[in-house]
Amino acid sequence: MKSLLLSAMFLITSVMSAQETKTENDTVKKVTTIEEVTVKIQKKFIKVESDKTTVAIKDNPMLGTGNAYDAVKKLPGVIASPTGGLSLNGKGVTIYIDGAPSTLSGNDLENYLSSLPGSAIEKAELIYNPGASFDANASGSVINIVTSSKRLKGINASFNMNYNFNKYQKPSPQILLNGKEKNLSWQTMLGYNYIDRENKSKNGQTFTSFAVDKYIDQNRLTVTTNRNLYFRLGTNYRLSSKSNLLFNYNTNFSNDRDVFDAKTTGSDISDYLNTGTTKTKGNNHELSLQYKTKLDTIGRTLDIVAFTNVFNRNPNSKTNALEGTTPSYNNFSSDFGLLNYYLKYDFTIPFEKLKFSLNTGGKFNTIKVNNTGKYNLNSPSTDIIDFDYTETNLAFYAEARKKIKKLNLTAGLRYENFNVDRTGIVDDVSTDINFNNSNLFPNVSALYELTDNVNVSASYSRKIAQPSYSVLDPNGSNFDQYNSSTGNLLLNPSFFDNYEFKITAMDFIQLGTNYTVSKDHNLFIFNAEPGELVSTQTFQQFDKFKTMSIYANFPIPLDYFLKGKEEFKKRMGNIDKMNYVFLNINYIKNLTEGYDFSFKSNPVWNYAAQAQIMMPWDVKSTMTYFILPANGVWEIYKITKPIQQFDISLNKDFMNKKLKVGVHAFDLFNQNEVNALVSSTNLQTKFYEKNDTRTFRISLTYNFGNLKLEKENTDIQTEKVKSGGGLMK
Repeated sequence: MKSLLLSAMFLITSVMSAQETKTENDTVKKVTTIEEVTVKIQKKFIKVESDKTTVAIKDNPMLGTGNAYDAVKKLPGVIASPTGGLSLNGKGVTIYIDGAPSTLSGNDLENYLSSLPGSAIEKAELIYNPGASFDANASGSVINIVTSSKRLKGINASFNMNYNFNKYQKPSPQILLNGKEKNLSWQTMLGYNYIDRENKSKNGQTFTSFAVDKYIDQNRLTVTTNRNLYFRLGTNYRLSSKSNLLFNYNTNFSNDRDVFDAKTTGSDISDYLNTGTTKTKGNNHELSLQYKTKLDTIGRTLDIVAFTNVFNRNPNSKTNALEGTTPSYNNFSSDFGLLNYYLKYDFTIPFEKLKFSLNTGGKFNTIKVNNTGKYNLNSPSTDIIDFDYTETNLAFYAEARKKIKKLNLTAGLRYENFNVDRTGIVDDVSTDINFNNSNLFPNVSALYELTDNVNVSASYSRKIAQPSYSVLDPNGSNFDQYNSSTGNLLLNPSFFDNYEFKITAMDFIQLGTNYTVSKDHNLFIFNAEPGELVSTQTFQQFDKFKTMSIYANFPIPLDYFLKGKEEFKKRMGNIDKMNYVFLNINYIKNLTEGYDFSFKSNPVWNYAAQAQIMMPWDVKSTMTYFILPANGVWEIYKITKPIQQFDISLNKDFMNKKLKVGVHAFDLFNQNEVNALVSSTNLQTKFYEKNDTRTFRISLTYNFGNLKLEKENTDIQTEKVKSGGGLMK
């Protein structure tokens, strides 16, 4: 079993022969010659380490043919909440892209990830308890999306075509060109996404502030069309054998449309209809410049990154006036703009003889957001809501690592200064709120090597979560006469204390637990004002929010049981030919203080599995399944029916692996839907949401040009003290 799970990263086979030659003095000399050395790089779709788990995306047929958001939702331990947003093993997640935190939040971040093709992502790193080198504004965990960085000699190209079938049939073509000439390597990607999908939602709401409870039932159907053109350019210029200069430019243009049809019935109201169309145009531009250098022979390195991001969107919604009724209710438009500047440096000083290393660095970041909304609500007059947000962040950190025999120690301290200015509407009054706070954020961890393949680790970190612009912005959308949607300008920052204990073994097995205490925690909620038949969707601050999570990841080697030990040994050197199931189990218990639920806060269980089955004619079958059973409480939601999904993918290579063809079925049994009970002030809500997640896809990839994979090294290797980290091969 041990040899199975190790599945060595490098397989080196050498044949050595000894020849004996007798000299005149009858002495014997032994001459050893190496006749042959074969090096084979072992691919791994999942690699478990003490401080992170790395999952391959681009080469994974189940994840690489879709978009980044769909891929992230299928990562081990990741759960998408009913209101959107992601968690990792029960803790909040901050999304990083190529080592830098994403500026976008809420629906903007989800839409951006949905526009990023999975084929552009090399891997995703799940970092469970990030240390001082990561931003303190990371709540509890980080998912770092590493985009493709392969540079091949000469000029190479790859053409990809995904064709989606549901009720609609839409293509998504993409072409990737890359190459290398002397010291310059480059990569470009151009593609277009065209996707249609439907969303059905139902809310059965009981308003409890009246003498006799009143109720309304709401049904809504939204048909969404997403059209997105993207272009990505990356270059790496090798200044010397020790230095690299990397430049990246990414852009996308979106033109989306939502056609909605809603109906409301209930106590003391006539049937209310609300239909219309929302059109949204947006664009996003990212520009980064990175300088990486190895300063001397002892391994000191310097890494400097400058980054800017410009994002705009302009939604325009018009509802249809029905014959014999008042003018349409929800007509609005808004002009949203975001500007971000980011500069950071990291300096590494290793002391190999002392088995000690020191990392230090700093960051300066400015984010400016403006959103001006114009609303015409059953009235000839126009209301204007202007929201402005400015955040300035200055940070410095130092982190030391020390190895004492089998014990690896890490201690870090990060200083963060936040200056946040926000202006908007609170209770129909223009309000300006400023937060200026400076804090120290420590982290400590210890890792003990029980054996060469088994580690035990424990860690603590303190983090902060500034309320993002998406939860502060008082501008709303998707509202009508009985629904209000708004941000909360008065939210304070949340502080997190994260504790974690974990056992990892043989690059595949992980068993751990974490405990998080959050103060002034912000949660999405439904509520209603006393005596009003209007449901408000907003964010509310809670005094304390505690999360206890237990998780386990481990493989089941099907070949060992089904094919026998000898056949298994033959296949263990090539994971592409192995049959296996990789399991992930999560237990999550939430406790909210300062809030009364109408139901017991039961824990959430989540079970997920990914299997690879080799079929006749070299067809590879990949299957994934997850289920979140009923009766668990997720934040404020009680899940009343299981949430589950089964996906299957069949893939085959042709023409000496130049042509790859895949047939995929997502949510094959059409079971992925959310049924939940929400308990809130003056309101009880039965929540239902169903997206048309059952989709069939044909994917085609053709590679031409020089296919000899010689990856351009942009990593400056240093003699860092072992701390549970590592690179995925």
